[in-house]
Amino acid sequence: MYIKGRGVGMLQGDNNIDVTKNIKMIEWLKSELLTTIASLYELLVKGVKGSQEALVDVLANIILVTYLLGKRLGIKFSRIDMKIEDKIKLGVLEKHKIEEWYGDLSDLKQYLDRNRS
Repeated sequence: MYIKGRGVGMLQGDNNIDVTKNIKMIEWLKSELLTTIASLYELLVKGVKGSQEALVDVLANIILVTYLLGKRLGIKFSRIDMKIEDKIKLGVLEKHKIEEWYGDLSDLKQYLDRNRS
């Protein structure tokens, strides 16, 4: 069977290249995530005063890489968002310490609700 001048074997080869490329990207994203988390720890050890921009950059990178890794693993961004929302609701209901002491989960829920509508 030929499609656009290619034999079946060629199509399988293309699939193997795509799978290999995806695996390489997953490995790179995992490495990037670990490197960024290490950078976070390093910033926290040094103290965050005067390095707020670096801290924001590192935190944003962790979130970005996490979404991209999820996509490479076949998880839609919206599914990750829904899981985050579920975890926020559960934390509020169970009166997680961060919610009880600071109200951070409620604040995050309000923030997400405002920005998604």
